Amino acid sequence: MKKDTLHVVSHPLLAHKLTILRDKNTSTKDFRELVSEIGMLLTYEATRDLPLTEREVETPICKTTAPTLMGKKFAVVPILRAGLGLVDGVLRMVPSARVGHIGLYRDEETLEPVKYFCKMPKDIAQRDVLIVDPMLATGGSAAAAIGFMKDFGCKRIKLMVLLAAPEGVQRIQTEHPDVPIYCGAVDDRLNERGYIVPGLGDAGDRIFGTM
Repeated sequence: MKKDTLHVVSHPLLAHKLTILRDKNTSTKDFRELVSEIGMLLTYEATRDLPLTEREVETPICKTTAPTLMGKKFAVVPILRAGLGLVDGVLRMVPSARVGHIGLYRDEETLEPVKYFCKMPKDIAQRDVLIVDPMLATGGSAAAAIGFMKDFGCKRIKLMVLLAAPEGVQRIQTEHPDVPIYCGAVDDRLNERGYIVPGLGDAGDRIFGTM
């Protein structure tokens, strides 16, 4: 794995919340809330390079010049359905972001992604795009989603996940070396079913209570 495009966010709060997510006894309600909270923490890091400008404000004491976002267009694109769990956390940090959707499911035999839905803002090609999905396992879905965004003409794309497997990271870095990956942890490996080990199970099922 190349470290130049992989950003593992190291923070005590994030590590603590990830541990609770991993626990099979964590309730659906708590799991969903934690995914959103971790999404906020990861978004904080993934947006660290957003450009700033300055404007004049008047504090209760005096006038001053202070930094503010340049207002560059930003979009969050969840990979359905599990990616929806991260959207609220992103929007709490960047309320003006537009939201696109990519619907993919994994073929149980080939483990490759199949697209069933895709809807984007009309100006998506002009926006900074943050693709979100809780798990980067084989990397198939994420690689496909990145490819779709590039087909739309997007030039500035990042991928944000809760957990990643080395195999998934390697695939993204091989197929899309220009796309930075932001994640909470890189786990050991994939099992024979393509699930991350130790992981946290099926994120979509745990977010929506469909176990």
